[in-house]
Amino acid sequence: MQYRHLLFIASFVSLLNGCASTPINETPPALGKPAIPSQEASTFGTGSTTGAPVIERIIKPDTNLPYTTTPPQNVPPSIPSTAYPSAKEGQIAVAKLLPRTSDQKGWATDIFSAFAALHIPATKENFCATIAVIEQESSFQSDPVVPGLSGIVWKEIDTRRKKYNIPELVLDAALLKSSPDGRTYKARINALKTEKQMNALFDDMISELPYGKTLLSGYNPIRTGGPMQVSVEFAESQVKEKPYPYPRKDSLRNEVFSRKGGLYFGIAILLDYPAPYSQPIYRFADFNAGRYSARNAAFQNAIVKITGHPLALDGDLLRYNNGSPSIEPSTTQLALYSLSKKLHLSEAEILRDIKQEKNAAFAHSPLYQRLFSLADQSAGKILPRETMPRINLKSPKIHRKLTTEWFANRVDMRYKTCLSR
Repeated sequence: MQYRHLLFIASFVSLLNGCASTPINETPPALGKPAIPSQEASTFGTGSTTGAPVIERIIKPDTNLPYTTTPPQNVPPSIPSTAYPSAKEGQIAVAKLLPRTSDQKGWATDIFSAFAALHIPATKENFCATIAVIEQESSFQSDPVVPGLSGIVWKEIDTRRKKYNIPELVLDAALLKSSPDGRTYKARINALKTEKQMNALFDDMISELPYGKTLLSGYNPIRTGGPMQVSVEFAESQVKEKPYPYPRKDSLRNEVFSRKGGLYFGIAILLDYPAPYSQPIYRFADFNAGRYSARNAAFQNAIVKITGHPLALDGDLLRYNNGSPSIEPSTTQLALYSLSKKLHLSEAEILRDIKQEKNAAFAHSPLYQRLFSLADQSAGKILPRETMPRINLKSPKIHRKLTTEWFANRVDMRYKTCLSR
């Protein structure tokens, strides 16, 4: 522990002097919070599975999966305050790694503030992971422009108008009403460019318009925002575990759409959990697909090796309904039930363990350990404990074919470029 402490101090001092760099062709230190030691840590591979089905993930309010922010167990304590850099030192370190952007000092300040609030190790690797995601998601725009946003809103309003049988003439008349900023609601919809503008518009429509609550209450077609495109749902779960560290004058949703709040929640979901991956690219995949998706996709691959039946390697072991596990079993769940005798686990015990799929403890469950033991024996080799989730991304904001693998590779490329700066 003392050796790691000294190593951290030496690497950070070197970073401040501008002379430390991590060669791109070497495996960098683990990102984020220290991973929980495990028996399989030395067997992680980078294998991929071909021929497996690809699942399409629809990114919309009704299908967002839950995130867990349960504090990991057995994680080494946070770095003592004497070893952690001061705000000024941290800002300087971050600024040296940033690409050229407007308000360089402001970005560096807000990034390091989030690191300090979350007690994330202030390493070059962690800074670069954050910078790479910001570059990919928003090109360092605190409130990025979304092409075709007004069209998205008109489509969703019309869909819900039909659902609630609201006459078109009545809705048109309501939208010609003046809004709190002086413009009509129709004019504001047509002028929409950013998520923050849309968030304010929906708040006004719900509170001011006839049929506003009926038509739009609890609904917003875009549920991610800010410079790291973080989920509002994640922010809500995060503040239940850790108090929001900044003064808050407005709703939590509005904090997500701000630069400071968006960075805090984005860094939390990216780095504030232990993930014993061999390469940062798998953490980037988790950022896109959900925590531990890369680990869970490898678990699904192991099931395929034993049963011979194809599964969608999407990293989701259960079905979800409104954020909670569904009564209807998933295909992965049914495949595990078929292995109940070989695993020496009842269906109830299997379900108990897979309910932990979104946290670190799952890798230490009897189900995980026994399944991989069987799979390794069946394959005659140690199977990878991490693999890229096979997911096609769908969202109102996405207008071309994208996958989790595409996202992770793009962020990984930016990460390596940052390390070389």
